[in-house]
Amino acid sequence: MIAFLSGKVLYKGTGYVVVRVNDVGYKVIVSASQYAELDAGQPTEIYIYHHVREDASVLYGFRSAEQLEMFELMLSVSGIGPKSALAVLSMADVDDLRASIAGGDSSLLVKVSGIGKKTAERVVLELRDKMSRLSLPGTADGKSGNVVAGGDEIDALMALGYSLGQAREALSRVGTGVKDSGERVREALKKLGR
Repeated sequence: MIAFLSGKVLYKGTGYVVVRVNDVGYKVIVSASQYAELDAGQPTEIYIYHHVREDASVLYGFRSAEQLEMFELMLSVSGIGPKSALAVLSMADVDDLRASIAGGDSSLLVKVSGIGKKTAERVVLELRDKMSRLSLPGTADGKSGNVVAGGDEIDALMALGYSLGQAREALSRVGTGVKDSGERVREALKKLGR
């Protein structure tokens, strides 16, 4: 089983990269966000989920062991395959997924193409206990100085075409003095425009 690759990006195809390790090239399917970060010739380290089926052997790559763990947890839910699990990780970062699932909120998962309401609710039901045992950054300790972004603010930015990660990042950079939701969205758009 292949668990980790360290090498150079030899080639970028549609939704995948070829990573050269010594004299061997490995085709690795990656999330949209990771794909955008990788360039041909660039050194990279990728955590691997090796998916073996009767008719195929496919490598799925992740930036961190945390992403790989979330991917594997998603696969443990009936009705979620590798493509759906990767689509979830392309749309949201691990912390957002943990918080959403631990909070019993399936609305984030429903936004992923190929995951319906019933499947999203099954994911929350089956993984909620596992997520609530994991630590969620910025939630329990109250150390975060930023105003927590509301779902409406994030939804507004996502409706404009930004990913969940981009929306959360931009909103986290809005000054703590800005309390009005509409103003926070305008400020976040300015940050995204740079």
